[in-house]
Amino acid sequence: MEPRLALIGIIVEETESIEKINSILHDYGEYIIGRMGVPHARCHVSVISVIIDGPGDIISALSGKLGMLPGVSTKTIYSKTSAPQAE
Repeated sequence: MEPRLALIGIIVEETESIEKINSILHDYGEYIIGRMGVPHARCHVSVISVIIDGPGDIISALSGKLGMLPGVSTKTIYSKTSAPQAE
């Protein structure tokens, strides 16, 4: 399967899920290019963006596992083209 470039947006409304989120992201670390987390104290939520380069099924699996956690919502945006292959 061709690699894809994607952005997974994550909103965390329950802090109890943060440890599991970090564990799942660690499991997919070989595909993650970068991540940024921003806490929003006034609203008691955190927003995390994860840039990922990998096969579509891996990206879907990661997003799905995160989205199944309590108080966690995800949305995935895919690049319109495949990620370039390393030479």
